Parts: sequence; structure tokens; C-alpha cells
Amino acid sequence: MDDGQVEALLEQLDRMLAQVETMPGPEGRVARDAVAALSQVYGEALARAVELAGVEEGRAMAGDELVGHLLALHGIHPEPAAARAAQALAQVQATLHGRGSVALADVHDGVARVEISGGGCGSTDLAAAVTEVLLGEAPDLAGVETVPAGAFVPLDSLRRRPARSR
Repeated sequence: MDDGQVEALLEQLDRMLAQVETMPGPEGRVARDAVAALSQVYGEALARAVELAGVEEGRAMAGDELVGHLLALHGIHPEPAAARAAQALAQVQATLHGRGSVALADVHDGVARVEISGGGCGSTDLAAAVTEVLLGEAPDLAGVETVPAGAFVPLDSLRRRPARSR
């Protein structure tokens, strides 16, 4: 399957799962339980495949977008979410061309806190883009919180006086 076919299948699956989520009564409960059980079995099989493959091969597998997402969703990605978030932010930073900055402040309880500075009136768009990128690269994160970058002026900069021209 090529990436386009996988994307189409994922969209179809998303629509079907949304329908299953709203199914009332015992049939709906059985359908949801069946999906959850199937997901657990596939997650376990994937974990075993990664273990059998070994560390380097597991990292190579995680490099595939689809496999990497599945590894993250099942909690078996070889790179921690914080490391993947930092790598994704470095890629975002490279696209800003000096018009702002983004940096990972920390990851706590599964929530990535991202410092964003600059960006002007488009900073809301930047925050939304950062959230989308991070959750795409680390879908195992519970969320993304944007915080303003350090608002304090370093004391050393206040102590230094520029040389006066005469």
C-alpha cells in the first residue's frame, strides 16, 4: 500500500470508529470492547516484533511514519516522547528563519510545555502549528501547552553599559 492508500484507509477507519463510539446499547459496548481487544492484541504483537528485531532494527522501524505512530500509541516507541518532541521542534525552528523561536520547556505528566517567542500577530497560528506537529510526531503525548519564552531580562545585561561615543 502506498502512503495515499494508507491515509485513505485511516480516514475511513476514523469514520467507522466514530460510528462505533456512538452505537447505543449492548451491541455498541460489544463493538467497542472488540475494537479495544483487537488493538491490544496488535499492540502486543508489535511489541514482540520490535523486541525480536532488536534495538537498532526497532529504531529503524520507528523511523517509518505509520509504524512509528503505532509504536507510540502502544507505548513501545524506542525514543521517549520528550526526545521526539524536541526533534520535531528543532524542525519547526528551522522553518521560522529567525522570525521567532520555539523550544521544549519540559514534558510533565505527558503534556509538552513549549516556549514560543516572536511570531507577531501570527503567534496563535504558530502555537496551533506547533501543537499539530508535536502530536503528529508524538501521538502518545496527552497534550501540548504553549508558554511565553523567558520574559525576564538577565541581570548581567542590566549591569553592562555600552561604551559611550565621544
